[in-house]
Amino acid sequence: MPGYGDSPPAETVATAQGRVAFLDHVLQELGMQRPVLVSPSMSGRFALPFLLAQGDRLAGFVPIAPVGTKDYAAEQYQQVQTPTLILYGDRDTGLGTQALQSLRHLPKHRVA
Repeated sequence: MPGYGDSPPAETVATAQGRVAFLDHVLQELGMQRPVLVSPSMSGRFALPFLLAQGDRLAGFVPIAPVGTKDYAAEQYQQVQTPTLILYGDRDTGLGTQALQSLRHLPKHRVA
């Protein structure tokens, strides 16, 4: 992902809107229509704003302790109608617990 790991910083993904546009562009370039978006860890910075802004373009969402869940209010999550499978490790007492608490506000979710 731009700006993470060994990739150089990218101004285009400095905002949530920029990250939504980036992910939208990737999906368009791949020709993907209504994919299931899997979001482990740091990819939450891209996946969560996309889910909230364009969740209707997804067939499903699978978050795995994504970062950034606390950046959004319960009301924002409650508006999302994308079927979601929250993968949660009961030994992940840090990020997993916090992400689970936020993501439980998604109306069409299951936890595994």
